[in-house]
Amino acid sequence: MIFTDKQMGKYAEVMIWGLKTARPGFKKYDTVMVRCDLEGLKLGELVYRKLVQLKYNPVFRPGVTPGMERDFYLYSDEKQRKFTAAGDRELTSALNGYIYIHAPASLTHLKGIDTKKQSQTAIARKFLRDIMDKNEAGGKFGWTLCTYPTEEPARQAGLSVAEYAGQIAKACFLDEKNPAGKWGEIYKNTMEIKKWLKSLNIDSFNAVSESMDLKIKLGEKRRFLGVSGHNIPSFEIFTSPDWRGTSGVYYANLPTFRGGNYVEGIKLEFKDGRAVKISAKKGEEYVKKIMATDRGASQIGEFSMTDKRFSRIDKFMADILFDENHGGKHGNCHLAVGASYSDTFDGNASRLDKKLKEKLGFNDSAIHWDLINTEEKTIKARLKDGREKTVYENGMFKY
Repeated sequence: MIFTDKQMGKYAEVMIWGLKTARPGFKKYDTVMVRCDLEGLKLGELVYRKLVQLKYNPVFRPGVTPGMERDFYLYSDEKQRKFTAAGDRELTSALNGYIYIHAPASLTHLKGIDTKKQSQTAIARKFLRDIMDKNEAGGKFGWTLCTYPTEEPARQAGLSVAEYAGQIAKACFLDEKNPAGKWGEIYKNTMEIKKWLKSLNIDSFNAVSESMDLKIKLGEKRRFLGVSGHNIPSFEIFTSPDWRGTSGVYYANLPTFRGGNYVEGIKLEFKDGRAVKISAKKGEEYVKKIMATDRGASQIGEFSMTDKRFSRIDKFMADILFDENHGGKHGNCHLAVGASYSDTFDGNASRLDKKLKEKLGFNDSAIHWDLINTEEKTIKARLKDGREKTVYENGMFKY
């Protein structure tokens, strides 16, 4: 057994904590979807049971197998790739919560598949994410997700399944007496950092490491989020900046798997907010195709920093959920190309319509791809009064 029964029970409890923290105000008979990859079914059953015990109405949806997903893209035509099932809109609109248990059986099964096919499906289904974003902004919907340890990501990360599971248990505090209570402590500590960042009245950031020198415009009416219950684990503090003010070079030294492809050493050169030069040591053609999905795919939607004092993750996990929260020796910063997060708007997010998003420089795209840098770095903030202040150094916030 990968986890003990006690650890499994605690993991399910942490997922419920994440869901309730992401959306305070859940009530009896709210509808919550549980989507679970098949190899994580045991955890999915425990989460489902707890939702029933809480008197919610759970809806269970299994994930497709790697073979099914590959067959879909191999044999479908364009009309099939743009298809959405009857009732998808109605169900998505009716959901109050969503829990996803990621338990991949393969990370490379889509290798060689035309990325245009994947983009067609992502664009066709984007309206479902837009519905969830709108309902979340109105306080009607909340979500969380986690990873269940499987052989494939463990192998790709160079770890045994037991070592991989140990990293997850350590990161999620599953060996603590009260994991949900521990997450509550992290929540309070990071809240202080978010308040501090907001108090600085920041105009822009400058992130510098051995391989990068990137300037990012924060933008108007932004707030910092993180440890909100959405991701388990999550230690990052992030925002969605004004994409138009991005310039310089960004480098992702941590490898990544996306869409069944392995990518390493991504380097992006930004000018006037757009990535004008794109390269990678491995998977460059794939990166260029994904960043051509739509106009917003080559613009940034997120900028994030993780403090190593909170994160216990110290190994590459071949899973963006963990890798974007890497602590280790130097912490990490990452940016995401693609869609921004509406809830980083410092105001009533339900009023953040398309016109206001464009005015404030919130990026819009069918993709969202986190690219992570774990190098030693310094991040300075230029304040609106003209002063410069170091906000992140040696893997820690300087508050």
